[in-house]
Amino acid sequence: MKKQSMWLILILFFVQVSVIAQNEPTKEAKPIPDEEQQVTSHSIKINGKDVKYEATAATMNIKNRENEPIAQFGYVAYTRTDISDKKKRPVTFVFNGGPGSSSIWLHMGAVGPRRVVLDDPNFNESGYTLADNEYSVLDVTDLVMVDPVGTGISRAVGDNENKDFWGVDSDISSISNFINEYITKNARWSSPKYLMGESYGTFRAAGLAPYLNNTYGIALDGIILVSNVLDLRTITFGPYDDTSYILFLPSYAATAWYHNQLANKAADFEAFMDEVREYAMNEYTVALMKGDNLPETERNAVLNKLVEYTGLDRDYLDESNLRVPAFAFFKELLGDDEMTVGRLDSRYKGFSLNPITGFAEYDPQSSAISPPYQMAFMDYYHNELGFGKDKKYNFSAYSLPGFNWDWSRGGGGWFPTSPQTVDELKQAMIQNPKMKVQVQNGYYDLATPFFGTEYTFMHMDLPDALKENIEMTYYHAGHMFYTQLEDLVKFYVDVKRFVTED
Repeated sequence: MKKQSMWLILILFFVQVSVIAQNEPTKEAKPIPDEEQQVTSHSIKINGKDVKYEATAATMNIKNRENEPIAQFGYVAYTRTDISDKKKRPVTFVFNGGPGSSSIWLHMGAVGPRRVVLDDPNFNESGYTLADNEYSVLDVTDLVMVDPVGTGISRAVGDNENKDFWGVDSDISSISNFINEYITKNARWSSPKYLMGESYGTFRAAGLAPYLNNTYGIALDGIILVSNVLDLRTITFGPYDDTSYILFLPSYAATAWYHNQLANKAADFEAFMDEVREYAMNEYTVALMKGDNLPETERNAVLNKLVEYTGLDRDYLDESNLRVPAFAFFKELLGDDEMTVGRLDSRYKGFSLNPITGFAEYDPQSSAISPPYQMAFMDYYHNELGFGKDKKYNFSAYSLPGFNWDWSRGGGGWFPTSPQTVDELKQAMIQNPKMKVQVQNGYYDLATPFFGTEYTFMHMDLPDALKENIEMTYYHAGHMFYTQLEDLVKFYVDVKRFVTED
């Protein structure tokens, strides 16, 4: 009798659970969109020579291990068509950063066959000018412009949500998945393969390198890091951490030099940068390390040097305790003129929105170049490439519901640290000792300063033989240094050499 009662209770329990489950509203999976593409044929003159190519504006579905679609990526690929042996033709996957930015900046400013012409470093007239990019690297490598999920027209599909892809590890996984799919569908397994990332895209590229190698067996020939940041500690001005103050000092000095804010302006810019680097690594670092125990005589000496190198007011530097965060420097340098310098490119300047605040309310460089880039791209994408008029293109993912980047990393550790992918780049270079790395730095970049990049690579602890695989290049502009024509030309020469060298 007791057994029968027990069975009756169990039956009633499962019936109740079943009824509850049936009454719960079911979440309908989003339909899986078909892949689309539009191919157009073009010709351009690069470095004085005619180059014929196809532009493919398209979407591609990526799948999980169960072969189920999880996201649809939008991309634009440029493939040279007047090449006889395509097996040896390099292919470069290109993306910007953010995180949460589409690829339009490198696409329309540096590598694509069409570029936005700017009155750099000034605000532009209303509208935009779009021209053939005679400095596109399409003559030496095919290009795939990648828009991560939530940017461009890339979106999650099926039961998945965009936020599932918004994190350091999930982003690396999904873009690796896309690269693998593209290589397979376009028969590019035998091609030399490169990554080019800008800003957070460099952080991403360093993480992609070992992931591609270990997950898909894709060994890269090289990585191009444009305006690099692999360790967020170098740019965050964390509490009780002097690192960022030290690493930004040379960029502050470069900016003050450019805007003629120095009492004794050096004639030789590169020599001046070497001098400030040396000071930052030695006397300035030692002084900040002493904290409140810094003797008054040493403090006064540091104040005098900071005035000499930054052009800032001595009393302001004193009140700032020898430490000026970047968001304050933007506003303070030209504060007497009620002007703000750019974060992405400190050559740019604009009127301050509120002169009495102690921090910059906007970035003049971003305000100056964003509308021309965005207008030009939409016209080009919809009309010249003939694609995407029925789709919403997001220049960034920031406005999408739930956008909140997950900076945590799988595997954890004993103690929490700032997010970084330095270890992954080191791992990739050791596992693949033939892989080269080109690092591109803008002197006037106050988003990812060049000295922070140098610091990162000085601390990678690579075998001496592998250090030879790293090339540092420098440009006399900012984060998007290619907005300055002479630096776009140099960028072309640098990348071409990097890709074509054996």
